[in-house]
Amino acid sequence: MKKSEKKPSRLRRFLPYYGRYKGIMIKDLLCAALTTICELLLPLIVRELTNRAGGGGTALTVNFVLTLGAAYLALRIIDALAYYYMANKGHIMGARIETDMRRDLFAHLQLLPFKFYDNTKVGTLMSRITSDLFDVTEFAHHCPEEFFIGGIKILVSFIILCTMSVPLTLIVFALVPPMLFILYYFNKRMHAGFRQQRKEMGELNAAVEDSLLGVRVVRSFTGENIEEEKFRMGNRRFLEIKSKNYKYMGGFQTSTRFFEGFMYIVVVVVGALFMINKVISAPDFIAYILYVTTLFATIRRIVEFAEQFQRGMTGIERFFEIIDTKPEIADAPDAVSLENVKGEVEFCNVTFRYSEENEDVLTNVSFKIKPGENVALVGPSGGGKTTICSLIPRFYEVDSGSILIDGTDIKQASLGSLRSNVGVVQQDVYLFSGNIYDNIEYGRPGATKEEIIAAAKLAGAHEFIEELPEGYDTYVGERGVKLSGGQKQRISIARVFLKNPPILLLDEATSALDNESEYLVQKSLQELSKGRTTVTVAHRLTTIKGADRIFVITKNGIAEEGTHEELLAKNGVYSGLYKTYTQ
Repeated sequence: MKKSEKKPSRLRRFLPYYGRYKGIMIKDLLCAALTTICELLLPLIVRELTNRAGGGGTALTVNFVLTLGAAYLALRIIDALAYYYMANKGHIMGARIETDMRRDLFAHLQLLPFKFYDNTKVGTLMSRITSDLFDVTEFAHHCPEEFFIGGIKILVSFIILCTMSVPLTLIVFALVPPMLFILYYFNKRMHAGFRQQRKEMGELNAAVEDSLLGVRVVRSFTGENIEEEKFRMGNRRFLEIKSKNYKYMGGFQTSTRFFEGFMYIVVVVVGALFMINKVISAPDFIAYILYVTTLFATIRRIVEFAEQFQRGMTGIERFFEIIDTKPEIADAPDAVSLENVKGEVEFCNVTFRYSEENEDVLTNVSFKIKPGENVALVGPSGGGKTTICSLIPRFYEVDSGSILIDGTDIKQASLGSLRSNVGVVQQDVYLFSGNIYDNIEYGRPGATKEEIIAAAKLAGAHEFIEELPEGYDTYVGERGVKLSGGQKQRISIARVFLKNPPILLLDEATSALDNESEYLVQKSLQELSKGRTTVTVAHRLTTIKGADRIFVITKNGIAEEGTHEELLAKNGVYSGLYKTYTQ
């Protein structure tokens, strides 16, 4: 799509968000029309009063003045009520549209694959979900309102001004095209500046998030000065971009003031000459100046709104950039639900790489795991052990080949049913900010308290939870920072116990734990593995001696396969790894 086509296209795509609020929008525009009528009537009233006072037509009387004043007061009361509706309901409509967009954006982010998150900073996404959409509230409310009011005022003013003096009106409006051309020049650069400003704000947010989440590493390496310097550089870049944008904004507003002043001079000088030559009457000239003032105020208002318009459009464009990112992994049109899964897992000539720039992690890998079988994956780093665990629940899409669960290609299975039948316990445990109870319940939302406690007992977590001051209501802190590594891991195991999946993936679940914690967690994992198809990725080879089968994964695929004793007897890759580990 060409760059020039993006804005109108995305603006058209934005319009359906008004659909649910058509009633409010129509009322808002009607109120805008009422306020505009009240403003446009004042110059006509002044013209009539001046005309009568000068002896033209009917004489000016007290009764006429009071009647006119009362009528205009009534109009102003209507104007105040209409303006209140615009300021209140109109803004609420904008906030609701922003809320709807944020809902859609968050829902879409839930569908995007891990590959997207591998290449995108969370801080930049936070910026798009929050600050980018803040400007949409004002845009959604004021955009139709401002253009509607501006259109009425310019059209009506042009018609009325023509009734007073066609030559003078044509001279005034002849100055509008060059003004619009110069404003377009600055406006285009402002738009580019706002996009760059938003992008840099996202980068700054990402840097702050990275530094704050890693505050313990920063402190342990006395890296405060390094982090401050990184932030200072990012903050300065943001200032430079913003300063450049303000330069264009200054040119934009200065051009407007210059043309407005020049138009006033033209109206006053040329109008006065017309009045001397009896081309225009004094009452008409006074009314003309008032209408020109209204016209200039309208142009000024539209110009001032241009900044808000550009901010809103930038937010909308960045919103659709994410929405237009297509989920690579989605349910097939004829997807089936996996029911009564026994746990057979089969890889058939699977080839996979994380990106086009990288080499294949897996090349034509094939193996079959029987239901209830306990299989361990070992081997040097980079061989593809964790990748295999990521491909089974379809976190990534294979480049070629297929993965079968109970004989069904996972591409033909609905994602919901596939992932509900696969449980994952990883080395890097993620606990949500909240209490222990909520984190365990995440395994099966809506589970009873008895079921949650039973899952904790099976995971060996109930005892330490009960010893905590608030038990299951204990706040775990961000990412579970208030708990030890072993405690976090047992809570994550309890979460999987509650989920109760037939297929279990253990991705180095104990490698980051001390010996005591590892012993406790290993007991929990052994309990969890009973009766389930289990795939274990392990660097500590002593933890997988009891596996039914061990696959030795290297960059060339599955180098060896067998039980612990069989592989030791082969005196091959596994034997070498085991001897190195146990020395």
